Amino acid sequence: MSGAGAARFGREYYKRFYRDGRTSVASRAEMARRAQFIAAYTRHIDCPVASILDAGCGLGLMREPLLRALPGATYVGLEYSEYLCRRYGWVQGSLADWRPRQPFDLAVCYDVLQYLDDAAASRAMANFARLCRGVLYFSALTRRDWRENADQSRTDREVHMRSADWYRRRLARNFRQVGAGFWLRRGSPLVTWELETAG
Repeated sequence: MSGAGAARFGREYYKRFYRDGRTSVASRAEMARRAQFIAAYTRHIDCPVASILDAGCGLGLMREPLLRALPGATYVGLEYSEYLCRRYGWVQGSLADWRPRQPFDLAVCYDVLQYLDDAAASRAMANFARLCRGVLYFSALTRRDWRENADQSRTDREVHMRSADWYRRRLARNFRQVGAGFWLRRGSPLVTWELETAG
């Protein structure tokens, strides 16, 4: 993101889209349910989770529910916003080029990549292969979601709208799609039953 992009993700942005109940796009309760769902899936496929990456973690609304559901795991919140990193102590960096010392067992990237242009988003999806050795939970606003699913009065429209297939093609280079937002790192020993797997 440019310097202007970095300035955009300050106090007012998070007040509007996350803290003000009249305009927020997601609630604390909704994010807790999503975290419980993610943790339940990792347990279902018997994926041991000792480390969690929340990539583009924002206010960190999934942190506590994930840690409660996956006891003993460590959590790293990666965030581009200087404001949030100062306030919450997240690791500052970009998904396009951040390099951790070790990959994570579980990586969560929820509604982040639509903020990156095509080149940066492509680099970020390639970087997931370094960031995640087990389960990736991924979601991004698509053109179809914008038309059919999003509450356009609450959802940030200043993003890069793409097709779901654009994301799927790039993720499929290193991950196997299993459905409901879950992808398994190719080469990992995780087993899924055929009828529980997309495509």
